[in-house]
Amino acid sequence: MTRFNTQLVHGLPINDNNTGAVNPPIYNSSTYAFESVESMPRWDYARSGNPTREFLERQIAQLEHGTRGFAFGSGLAAIHAVLSIFQPGDRIVVGKNIYGGTYSLFNEFFTRWGVRVEAVDTADYEALDAAVAGRNGEDKAKAVYFEVLTNPLLQVNNASRISEVVHRYGALSIVDNTFVTPYLQQPLDLGADIVIHSATKYLAGHSEVNAGLVVVADDVLGERIYYSQNRLGGVLAPTECDAVRRGIQTLALRLDRQQENALAIADYLLAHPLVKTVNYPGIHGNRDEILRDNGLKGFGGVLSFEVVPGVNPSIILNNLHIFHLAVSLGAVESLAELPCRMTHFELPREERLKVGISDELIRLAVGVEDKQDRIEVRGQAFVLA
Repeated sequence: MTRFNTQLVHGLPINDNNTGAVNPPIYNSSTYAFESVESMPRWDYARSGNPTREFLERQIAQLEHGTRGFAFGSGLAAIHAVLSIFQPGDRIVVGKNIYGGTYSLFNEFFTRWGVRVEAVDTADYEALDAAVAGRNGEDKAKAVYFEVLTNPLLQVNNASRISEVVHRYGALSIVDNTFVTPYLQQPLDLGADIVIHSATKYLAGHSEVNAGLVVVADDVLGERIYYSQNRLGGVLAPTECDAVRRGIQTLALRLDRQQENALAIADYLLAHPLVKTVNYPGIHGNRDEILRDNGLKGFGGVLSFEVVPGVNPSIILNNLHIFHLAVSLGAVESLAELPCRMTHFELPREERLKVGISDELIRLAVGVEDKQDRIEVRGQAFVLA
């Protein structure tokens, strides 16, 4: 069997037009000719299927060890398609600490259509069990949605243990694997049913495309997701599909450097007198044990930290030079942002504070630059603060 890093580069056999091209072609056609009225062609209309999109969808299914993959125009479009398989009245348990856009989609959009949402600490297995079970064993949840590494506090969720609880009640385990990627964990192997990626981030890796990917564990779920993809129509265009495919080829190289850099910056911040807390898994305990217990191979390139009272985080962010002040993450360049004003503004302040997202919290998405340059710039920013 071909090893993972080789799969990243070579993807799947192309077998297209016998040209000898080492990369799959980009098919920009929106429609395809029928041989006759009676024929049933493989391709008919690009919303329903496209050869370039199919290559990416098969590739992500292979990397995540799933049966079928689906490509969407953004991460939120992917989440929207997954949540659309549920019915009015269905109850979904959601991790308390999630991306602001996901929070809004659950609490401001799908609740309007009768889907009930209950937030819970997914690392508290007793609370999770009670939430999924429902009152008196009735009204069981239909699914649990969580992030492997939460955004922006980097709390670790154990996909295996959560999925075990979820399946006890016949519910679906839905995992946002954006921060981790299949390079560092394959949640379907740990019992998850559906994996979601904002492929805009690490998979594409160059801040040039918006994309979302979904992978399912079985064909029954695959048919349900395909129905949503085809009917809602939020598919990823062929050129963008190729950009994600191209990014995937260097995923391992980028993530190895990003993790190395993130750990160095976390160590620097831990020793800084103006830093109150640093959030990056493994810096406060046995890193290898945390990796092993959670089925992870690494913690990615995102970290966050909280400055001490009296330090204005905006001054720090406004005086960075190598870090761009920008939302998003997972790209080759380093990005910094203030979650309360940027990525998590959708959460009411009271809700943010409950889960630990303070006004003083800064999130860093570490890139592949020389780590010493970033540490020196970080020091300059603190002098200005």
